[in-house]
Amino acid sequence: MAAVSNGLYQRNGCMVGAPMGEGVDSHCHSLLCNTPRDGDAFDMHMHMHMHMHMHYQSNSNSNSSIEYDAGIYNHNEHDNKICNGPMHQYFENDPVDTIPNLNNAGVVMMESHDYDLALDYFRRCLNTSLRENFGGYFYSSLVAVAAAKSVASSKPSLCSSSCSSSSSSSSDQNYDLSSTKYDEGMSNCLTPVKMEGLVLDLIDTLDKASSIVLFNMGILCLRLGVDQEANECFSRALVIAHAAGLSSPVSIVSILRNIGCIRYRNREVEEAIDIFKEALQYRGVLADELETASILNSIGVLYFHLPKPDTSRALEYYKEATKILKEKKMASNHKDMATVLNNIGRVHYLKEEYPSALEKYLDALRLRRKVLGIDHLDVAATVYNAGQTYHQKRDLEKALQYYQEFLRIALPILGRCHRDIATMLKCTAQIYHEQRDYDRALSFYEDALTAGRSALGVHPEVASILNKMGNLYYERGDFDKAIDKYKEGLNVERAVLHHLHPNITVTLTNIGQIAKQTGEYHAALEFYKEALDIQAKSFGKNHPEIAITLSNIALIHYQNKSYTNSLDVYQEALRIRRDAFGDRNLDVASSLNSIGLVLFKLGLHDMSMQSFLESLKTRRSILGNKHRDIAIILYNIATIHMERGEDDEALRCYQETIHIERIALGSDHTDLVLTLQYIAQAHQQKGEFDEAVNYFTEVLRIQRLNMPDNDPSIVDTLNNIAKIQLENGSISNMMECMSEAMRIAIRAGRDGRDIQLDGQRFYDLALNPKSAPAA
Repeated sequence: MAAVSNGLYQRNGCMVGAPMGEGVDSHCHSLLCNTPRDGDAFDMHMHMHMHMHMHYQSNSNSNSSIEYDAGIYNHNEHDNKICNGPMHQYFENDPVDTIPNLNNAGVVMMESHDYDLALDYFRRCLNTSLRENFGGYFYSSLVAVAAAKSVASSKPSLCSSSCSSSSSSSSDQNYDLSSTKYDEGMSNCLTPVKMEGLVLDLIDTLDKASSIVLFNMGILCLRLGVDQEANECFSRALVIAHAAGLSSPVSIVSILRNIGCIRYRNREVEEAIDIFKEALQYRGVLADELETASILNSIGVLYFHLPKPDTSRALEYYKEATKILKEKKMASNHKDMATVLNNIGRVHYLKEEYPSALEKYLDALRLRRKVLGIDHLDVAATVYNAGQTYHQKRDLEKALQYYQEFLRIALPILGRCHRDIATMLKCTAQIYHEQRDYDRALSFYEDALTAGRSALGVHPEVASILNKMGNLYYERGDFDKAIDKYKEGLNVERAVLHHLHPNITVTLTNIGQIAKQTGEYHAALEFYKEALDIQAKSFGKNHPEIAITLSNIALIHYQNKSYTNSLDVYQEALRIRRDAFGDRNLDVASSLNSIGLVLFKLGLHDMSMQSFLESLKTRRSILGNKHRDIAIILYNIATIHMERGEDDEALRCYQETIHIERIALGSDHTDLVLTLQYIAQAHQQKGEFDEAVNYFTEVLRIQRLNMPDNDPSIVDTLNNIAKIQLENGSISNMMECMSEAMRIAIRAGRDGRDIQLDGQRFYDLALNPKSAPAA
């Protein structure tokens, strides 16, 4: 958890998330904002639905129509010819065409999306002579569950793409991209098997007939989203198919792929790898080259989704798949090639190899636009991935362009009240947020919130949007609205997340930060202590996350002038960090610097100096000599020298500080002002008035460059220069500075009488100038 400059933390999500693959939902891990850490999930590298934590994954299916043979219902000459084949002798107790026709009618009804009627035909099929072959296994529970599901299912399930038993995956433009069941080109085989032609000729046992019905029942369950029952059907069909070997009327590879996809959706990734590798063993026997390429891609996807992604193995299988597609002359005109390229891009993205990721995404995008057209949702998925990558590369204009292209494609298809639209509106808002176009960012956040609430209700993604809105209000200095959004998000998180979820800790920390900045120290401590309690229960009392929260608590004590309490808490944070990281660590150096500040306030200058010097040594060993954090420590060391009256040492440290700040920040940065002022004062104390005036003049230049003309700081600097000129006997220069200071003060609405020079108001000096010396 890395601290950012405004004192809050950014939760990992956009950017937020991981990139979209072939239809998987994605968050904007969040990782993408320079503002307080929020709940993404995203990622974001957004996972349109998570955290934030992956890229869009949209699988593809062609919409080719299916021609049905009307003869399946009529006992005509064609039917009699089919059914008088070798299976006729096995169905002596049934009419000769009953089982094939019932099965085939069920297939037609399933393809017509009439799942109730399809269930009825398959149930009747099971009540024929086949019933005895199931060894007493009854499908009443399966049929009951499937029937209940069928009420809400008037079209094919979008959980996966359909494919024939010997073809690679294809795409269905009507995919719901937010579905958690997307699979990056891992496709179920959803084409059922009819008992006719060559298939009928292969059915020479009751087992083989049973395997077809089981396979078709499994497909029906998949379409209805009943994975457990589907797995049961496919597993039983697989036993029969293995026994039949090459003479099986159902493809063993198709069965294995379906079982593997079910395992994947159930997060049984290692088991799914074993199943797909078994399917790969039939390469060149039961699986042609295109199906082999699809299996290789699926194995790559599974290695990518292991709890600890094996990106090397994933790339190995992806590259083998692309090799096959290139050999089959499909590298430039086939959607499967685009799928694999998109998946390779996701691996590079996960490894933070953004140029390589972008190259693959753009290749996939060109191919998808060529094959699918510019308005296809699979095109939108890759558009999103490319946009996320541009976002990570900090090319905000390009990222915005791709996000807007996604919305152009997806809005007419998905509608405005859709989860993926909400996520993309949030990503767009993040771009404007990072560009500090707060009004436009807020407008998009509000649209995202409306869409998210409509699509999801009370949901972590809604909490994430609220947290980002809180971040925006915080940056604008509107702390009341920021608190409102944070608390609203906290209520959502507490309603939907485990009470020890880290997102709750982040939101509590953000609320505590605002309470601290508004001087509500007691309230701030309460929020931080609640966050600390969650962290201690989740991670243990010695986790580095604990040290971060302890440091925030110590800072509150410091700002509340409770220096002893602050020192105790900072020292505990230092202990945790040293135990976790050793001495040579930037977080350890930060704790040492904080302890040095507390010791300085306690008047323990020697101990404070020792702490600062130890911090400086660590930072120099890691950051070198030209980093801004080095300048901060040197400034603190110079301050101790000033307190000790060691003006020369103080001036040396201040000079080294300003040298580093000019390198790190540029010569016009307002952070140089404070150091320049102290250098000027040190020269003034030494009687080096010209040097002092030069440094104050540089202060004045920076202030005029960065501040309004009537800013009070400019008046103060002119006043300081006038004092030095007075000490140096340059009366005319002094009068010029004081006159300008008075003019600015009056324009700012201040009373010129409050401008003083060595305890005497300049107004009075101007009215009563000293007499000239006597001649």
